[in-house]
Amino acid sequence: MDTQEVQWQLKAPADAEKASQLAAELGLDQVLANLLVQRGIETFDQARAFFRPQLEALHDPVLMKDMDKAVERLHKAITGGEKILVYGDYDVDGTTAVAQVYSFIRQFTQRVEFYIPDRYDEGYGLSYKALDWAGDNGVTLVITLDCGIKAIEKVEYARAKGIEVIICDHHLPEAELPKAVAILDPKREDCHYPFDDLCGCGVGFKLVQGYIQQYRLDPALLEPLLDLQVVSIASDLVSMTGENRILAHYGLKRLNEHPREGLLAMINLAKLEPGHIGIDDIVFKIGPRINAAGRMESGRLAVELLTATNATQAFKIGQQVNDNNQARKDIDRAITQEALEMVAGGTALASEHVTIVYNPTWNKGVVGIVASRLVEAYYKPTVVLTKSNGFITGSARSIQGFDLYASIESCADLLENFGGHMYAAGLTLREDKLEEFCRRMETFAAGYIRKEDTKPVIEIDAKLDFSQITPKFTRILKQFQPFGPGNSNPVFLTENVYDAGNGRKVGAGGVHLKLDVIQENLPYRQLAAIGFNMADAYYEHIKAGNPFDVCYSIVENFYRGSSTVQLRLKDIRKRDELI
Repeated sequence: MDTQEVQWQLKAPADAEKASQLAAELGLDQVLANLLVQRGIETFDQARAFFRPQLEALHDPVLMKDMDKAVERLHKAITGGEKILVYGDYDVDGTTAVAQVYSFIRQFTQRVEFYIPDRYDEGYGLSYKALDWAGDNGVTLVITLDCGIKAIEKVEYARAKGIEVIICDHHLPEAELPKAVAILDPKREDCHYPFDDLCGCGVGFKLVQGYIQQYRLDPALLEPLLDLQVVSIASDLVSMTGENRILAHYGLKRLNEHPREGLLAMINLAKLEPGHIGIDDIVFKIGPRINAAGRMESGRLAVELLTATNATQAFKIGQQVNDNNQARKDIDRAITQEALEMVAGGTALASEHVTIVYNPTWNKGVVGIVASRLVEAYYKPTVVLTKSNGFITGSARSIQGFDLYASIESCADLLENFGGHMYAAGLTLREDKLEEFCRRMETFAAGYIRKEDTKPVIEIDAKLDFSQITPKFTRILKQFQPFGPGNSNPVFLTENVYDAGNGRKVGAGGVHLKLDVIQENLPYRQLAAIGFNMADAYYEHIKAGNPFDVCYSIVENFYRGSSTVQLRLKDIRKRDELI
């Protein structure tokens, strides 16, 4: 994608009076106060809660519909010596949730097992194969995590085998719910829990919290689970607001100070700096490695890693997971190239308003990643399909503002099953329905996507001069973390800057741009900047001494024990291309 196609949009400033009052009360820079008000933080008390998250501020788990039933049924199983099966999806959210609930229950009974379905053999969600295994092995209670809300027939199948089910899910339910003994899902219409954007691991956490509260156990039992929480919250891209922000804040603290052995192995294998792990490290380094287990081999390996209790065992499993990740990268690179060539060569199934590509030999485990790459390349809703167990199956990714789930739901009569949300989904269909599916997806998208929607947008929070980026400014900005959806790292715009003379190409193939930037009116204030995949488009222009505008986020860069402020460039605009 040509970076010059990106639209820059400067957000409207927040209410000036509220921002000025907050700046005075907190002793803050006006820009920072403006950022707070833009985020809905308008009072001293709201600011205190934002900057000083407290675990005590988590909602009472009993407020979640069916929590009393779930806790009581789990207690009956533990005290009665029943065999319990903890079941979850094969992605990061599912495997962290299973590791969390399984390790908690195991403190009270040895009669507990975990089960992660095989992506290729069983597919997503609660599987008949797993329930057969449960029946054959004397299981009487199954707890599903990050799945189960649509498993109406599977829950009936379990009941017929004398197995009861507790569902912990965060996906949108349909009108009819499974006849489970308890269904914990804050998105249930009849659930009035105050926060409905928990990830699957978060719903599992509430079950554990509810159990601890009901049976007056030590609340400190929750602390070892917090590192799993932040890995799941960051990887699943749920909103970084409300309870998620509290859990992520304390999860990062735990991950940096006292991570479980499996996560410490991942930190070391990813060559991250212990004690300085941030959300980006989870999103780009730790999460993909855990995900790779389920993509390439088995999600079970991820749970074994996350529940490992000694360093040697954890590192051994971690190396296996790391190898899976390397293999995944090689495969997704090759498939992405094939898919790009299909679109360029006119052999895609659709490419006008949506991109749809299909190859029956592609690896099912990486099609979601490939879909994301095609969205980056063409900025259209994208579906990448392959064949598995006689069905066409695949993953879809969306663009800003386009409801992908609604578009796929409009084709429900053509599909064997589907699930997901506005920006990401999975689906399965028969081959004879493929042509009609592509036609309908094109028609749906054509009715909703406007010309202005087809260019990616960078929303800029505020204009900034480099003189404003003081140690105090960056110190307070750091306290806005953890960043994520709903609380994103602010994007700033600085105009009329130059490279100080040290600009160079870095990275494999010299595709990245490393600069020391100065502002025309502040020649002695240099700031280090990195622009990923920007060298080809801008290096020559910048090296020739031409001025340019930058939009960027401010990050803390750790290298060999020292910390520096770095601008992470989002885009560059030559001065003759002003917005």
